[in-house]
Amino acid sequence: MINRNAMKKRISLIAALMLVLASCQKKQEPVEVSPEEFHASVDKVVEIMIHDIFSPPVASRIFAYGNIAAYEVIAKKNDEYKSLAGQVTGLKNIPDPKNSENINYEMAALIAHMDISKRLIFSEERMESFRDSLYTIWKDKNETVFNASKEYGTEVANFVGDWMNKDNYKETRTMPKFSVDSEDPSRWQPTPPAYMNGIEPHWEKIRPFAIDSAQQFKPIPPPEFSLEKDSKFFQEVMEVYEVRKSMIGKGDKSDEIAIAQFWDCNPYVSVTRGHLMFATKKITPGAHWIGITKIAARKTDADFAKTVYAYTKTSIAIADAFISCWDEKYRSNLIRPETVINEYIDDSWEPVLQTPPFPEYTSGHSVVSGAAAIALTDIFGDNFAFDDDTEVAYGLPVRSFNSFNEASDEAALSRMYGGIHYRAAIEVGIKQGRDLGKFIVDKLDMTKG
Repeated sequence: MINRNAMKKRISLIAALMLVLASCQKKQEPVEVSPEEFHASVDKVVEIMIHDIFSPPVASRIFAYGNIAAYEVIAKKNDEYKSLAGQVTGLKNIPDPKNSENINYEMAALIAHMDISKRLIFSEERMESFRDSLYTIWKDKNETVFNASKEYGTEVANFVGDWMNKDNYKETRTMPKFSVDSEDPSRWQPTPPAYMNGIEPHWEKIRPFAIDSAQQFKPIPPPEFSLEKDSKFFQEVMEVYEVRKSMIGKGDKSDEIAIAQFWDCNPYVSVTRGHLMFATKKITPGAHWIGITKIAARKTDADFAKTVYAYTKTSIAIADAFISCWDEKYRSNLIRPETVINEYIDDSWEPVLQTPPFPEYTSGHSVVSGAAAIALTDIFGDNFAFDDDTEVAYGLPVRSFNSFNEASDEAALSRMYGGIHYRAAIEVGIKQGRDLGKFIVDKLDMTKG
């Protein structure tokens, strides 16, 4: 009997030891962090930004810092990529890891991306829920690697966060609202239906990433305001007016309407139904080009490192493009077509798209699209054909392009079809963006070889 009890105890002990051993072994599985998980993290940020209704300039800042944090982790380990330290304004080398042996650098990069992104949005719980689902999987597979990677990713996020907090963003939150000059007919006025204040009038004070200053790519001034029929300004006003009339004649199924709607990218469209007013939400222009970055990365089967690299270079170009464009918008402070046409030509005229709440010149979508296209061309090559399904989630069909520059040309022209920009803002804007984009890709030395 004693022997039987002893045997049972021995068997139980062996079983317990085997269970512990199995548990330990389970936690030592290799963990592979794929490009799709990084895409998912970026998509989650986009989803939250739509929910929280971030303006286009602010959204560009969110993309840039999260991607840079991830990229710096990758550059620390991957021999193909160089750190941005000393290349973007004020960024120094991130700390070396204390325990490099157990770090999964892709995991640490994604953790840094999620951490920084969470700091920059309002609905933190949405990012936390996404993050924690990954944490559970990683910890279950290999707790040692997870803990080491989390420690390093968080350390890098804190480092990048300290640098981020010195970009003057917080200071601009307390600066005065934009003052509308209602006495000057050339100056921008709030537009229907919401008559919102001009957004981010102090964005030129945000620290740039790669350009030397907000004024570095200052464009030529817009055509001088004039109601004389032979003046360049009035001719451009009439062009917007006539293009819209022509589109009405073609009907709602015209290609011009499709182009305008596809590139709308207005994060806050105010809708009035009787006494009810509500907003429809979409991605920003920057988010659209971030979506194109994902399309290109997937089409080329880009590995994790190249995926992060593509997002980072493109988001820097987008962020600096907004700083450059907003610098000019509030300097020239030019009135929108809708206001001029309603006041002096036809009070019943309406644009296809809702006029955004900031001055007209230059076209933000033109500048940003030009810059993003140059960055993406540098990464993936010219004549890169792709199917853009970015707007499918908003009920719009896929549009196909033969190159990033072709897409940017259409994005710029869409502002004319939308009735929200004059030709000068479009043509000068796309040049402004491309010049800025070329400067950035020439300046940033991010790859080895």
